[in-house]
Amino acid sequence: MLNQTLKDRVVRRLLPRVQTPGQYLGGELHAAGKDHAAVRGKLCLAFPDTYAIGMSNHGMQVLYSVMNRREDWACERAYAPWPDMESLLRAEGLPLYSLETFTPLDQFDVLGFSLQHELCCTNVLTMLDLGRVGLIAEERPIGAPLVIAGGPCVQNPEPMARFFDAIVIGDGEESLPAVCDAWLELKRSGLPRRAALARLAAEVPHVYVPSCYRPRAGAAGRGLAPAPLSEESAAPIQPAVVADLDAMPLPVRPLVPNIECVQDRISIEIMRGCPWRCRFCQATTTKRPLRIRKVQTIVEAAWECYRNTGYNEISLLSLSTSDYPDFRELMERLQALFRPLGVSVSVPSLRVNEQLQLVGDLLNTDRRSGLTLAPEAARDAMRRQIGKRISNDDLLEGCRKAFENGFQRVKLYFMCGLPGEREADIDGIIDLAEDIARIGRSVHGRAVQVVANVSNFVPKPHTPYQWNAMQSRDYFRSARERLYRRRRLRSVQIKCHDIEASLLEAVLCRGDRRLGAAIEAAWRAGARFDSWSDWLKPGLWWDAFRQSGIDVDAIAHQPYALDDSLPWDPITIRQGRDYLRHEQVKATAQLAEGQSGQVETK
Repeated sequence: MLNQTLKDRVVRRLLPRVQTPGQYLGGELHAAGKDHAAVRGKLCLAFPDTYAIGMSNHGMQVLYSVMNRREDWACERAYAPWPDMESLLRAEGLPLYSLETFTPLDQFDVLGFSLQHELCCTNVLTMLDLGRVGLIAEERPIGAPLVIAGGPCVQNPEPMARFFDAIVIGDGEESLPAVCDAWLELKRSGLPRRAALARLAAEVPHVYVPSCYRPRAGAAGRGLAPAPLSEESAAPIQPAVVADLDAMPLPVRPLVPNIECVQDRISIEIMRGCPWRCRFCQATTTKRPLRIRKVQTIVEAAWECYRNTGYNEISLLSLSTSDYPDFRELMERLQALFRPLGVSVSVPSLRVNEQLQLVGDLLNTDRRSGLTLAPEAARDAMRRQIGKRISNDDLLEGCRKAFENGFQRVKLYFMCGLPGEREADIDGIIDLAEDIARIGRSVHGRAVQVVANVSNFVPKPHTPYQWNAMQSRDYFRSARERLYRRRRLRSVQIKCHDIEASLLEAVLCRGDRRLGAAIEAAWRAGARFDSWSDWLKPGLWWDAFRQSGIDVDAIAHQPYALDDSLPWDPITIRQGRDYLRHEQVKATAQLAEGQSGQVETK
């Protein structure tokens, strides 16, 4: 049911005065606009970043499709408005609304946020405030929307626990509908909101309800695992898992955006989980077990998406797409079907293995300008320690094959600040990038471009490195200077991730519930779109942490002992904490062996 009055006011008075007004209009191809009077419940999926980013998020498309396949639920969308639109909404006294029906956010039964990056947390507060939904979860009345969150950043729910009623851990295709249905019944039960939330936690698996736990702080400025208030809350929260991924329908009528987005293409998830065990990677542990879609399922879905959208590119999504067991068959069938139509097939995540040698034959020739690889570390010894099972010989040979098959640009992703890192590991980034550049020149007879993207390692919860400390600001600055100083070839470009953004990410992913007050303070001071380099104002954050009594050094730069209580302990992974402890001990032993071997060699 369209709120025509609100839409008219927005269109006439606001959109002529904002940047890219098409992002606030709705009406996209395949958008759902159900009559609210004809459904049982109303859900708004909220993405705390721009429309251009959110519309490119495959997970949002999946959940939108899942909920709108149901006749008894209306599922709509909202995205974080740019500051110009935020200012105008406030000046005109208008609420943030859903794009489908221009319904204010506080009129939905459930408001579900997708948390993809820690630095989007202040945008959550902007959307809650503009949507007239109370910021603080414990202050909301029973009639307010149930505010929930899911996504990668909820693996440690405590920093944002102040703002969410419930947090859904793991896959959302089955757990989100279960939460929505249960909440409708609980709202109608007449229970007070806190009691209703406790019932939700008890009745629906995979749901973490912060109000069912008492936050605890330990010595040295760090939080402990929150204490459950009842026996029902004592068991760790297990992630939801879609057991049969192939049976879960893909969104074959995806939303087509009104404006140019980050990824204007068909996205098909071909498998979930990863067959590898990289110790730095949170997704490796949280997305298990490995589940695979059949080739026929993928091809049929790709064809339906093409017929329903007209996109000229198909992207195959997974954590490690080239490890799909029937990779060759899948690519050959897709190319046979789509190449005559001028539709390209892209593989965004190639592993450096035998599949890399096939890219020239399996990828479209008009997409050969660039190849993206993630060696993570530049030396074989460091890769063994972090669990990345590739060698420089494989990498160099794979790049040679790629150059021979027409690629002229290689983008490499590395990490700086890994546990046990030495100067030789930093130097190796330049050495490896320049070796690849020389191979490219030998193949093409002229310079090729090699881009080394260097991120700052953050020890994430639920990884074997969760007990490790992050390196200091001075360490990363010194490493960056060393990289630029050692570069010799102009065809090699070094891009380093912003240090302040990485430090902030570490605090926000490793902290406890006390961070909520600091997040709110930073937001009230003007923090917005912190994941965008042009908008990040680190000083606002460091001031907010100081004013809130947050010890940044204790959270980010001090290691934990293996038996320490951790703020994210109420959440678990399928393998359990013992698995992570075993991998941490194994990594430490491998590091010691590697360093002793280097000493003996000298």
